[in-house]
Amino acid sequence: MTAPARLLIEDAADQRTLRLEGEWRVSRGIPSADTVIGQLNRESPLKTLHFDCTALTRWDSLLLTFLNKLIHHAETQGIRVDCRGLPEGVRGLLALANAVPERQDASRTKPAEGWLETAGRHTLGFVNDFNGLTGFIGETCIAFGRLLTGQARMRISDFWALIQECGPNALPIIGLIAVLVGMILAFVGAVQLKLFGAQIFIADLVGLGMAREMGAMMTAILMAGRTGAAFAAELGSMTVNDEIDALKTSGFSPMEFLVLPRILALFLSVPLLTIYADMLGMFGGALVAAGLFDISFDEYLTQIQNRLRLVDFEVGIGKSAVFGILVAVAGCMRGLQCQRNATSVGLATTSAVVTGIVFVVISDAVMTLIVTTLNVFKR
Repeated sequence: MTAPARLLIEDAADQRTLRLEGEWRVSRGIPSADTVIGQLNRESPLKTLHFDCTALTRWDSLLLTFLNKLIHHAETQGIRVDCRGLPEGVRGLLALANAVPERQDASRTKPAEGWLETAGRHTLGFVNDFNGLTGFIGETCIAFGRLLTGQARMRISDFWALIQECGPNALPIIGLIAVLVGMILAFVGAVQLKLFGAQIFIADLVGLGMAREMGAMMTAILMAGRTGAAFAAELGSMTVNDEIDALKTSGFSPMEFLVLPRILALFLSVPLLTIYADMLGMFGGALVAAGLFDISFDEYLTQIQNRLRLVDFEVGIGKSAVFGILVAVAGCMRGLQCQRNATSVGLATTSAVVTGIVFVVISDAVMTLIVTTLNVFKR
């Protein structure tokens, strides 16, 4: 039977010889390199370290790990290492292991960016996003032109399935949030109106707020988080799985086949969801008015009928149609821009939600400014 691993240390003048004997393999329990290093440190200083492996029988990679750690420690202490006594195979593998030195910055963290570098990186990112957006809008307009001329290759079955997903399937969450927003508007406004004994104007506040702004804005933001993210994830997964390239190879335009039905579905669904949200928001305001401020449902409804006009609903519904297009554009654009890896799908989904909400807020500010400038609500 092969002898177990043994290590003998022999001193002679200013040099030290490590004699390796037996079988140096994992199963034979070789000595710990840290223990040997500690023993060398406790003994008298030396200038040269030699190896004697004449009695070494068999070895594996664990011997290389032991020797590499020992040699590295000796070199850091300024001790010259003579490897001529090691087997030829061991010397070759040690030389191969040390052929490519560790990068000097491999274990260092990336230095912090300066403010100028950060500003430049964000500026370049904004320019790239803007160029991508203008290109995507141009391709979308071409696809709509082909649709109007009857040349677009869009499946009607996909369109109706998307209508189902964007419309009826979104009713529960839209209804819940609409009622809560209406109640919040009523409660916040009533706290101030009660100081003047004008609680009846809660109906005006909730009605105008929901019809002109909150109904459309709230619906669009919810659809950006719900449907816009779903569009980005679907198209991003198709990009990763090369399905987009397969469509192009088969002669189908992704803009006509995938993007166009999604934009149309949100364009038609969001205004209807906004009307639904307006009604439930006003109902939520009525619950607060009747439950906390002794305003009957009949008084509340009469006040809303006297105060609200058709133009108030028209402005909100018109905004919601624009919001629907913007949310769909953001979701589809981010999905098609997705890189070919799984991580990018999550990033595209997150970016679609953020982009969609930014588009909605900016467009709402612009449209509100235009409506106010034109004095649309003048009686």
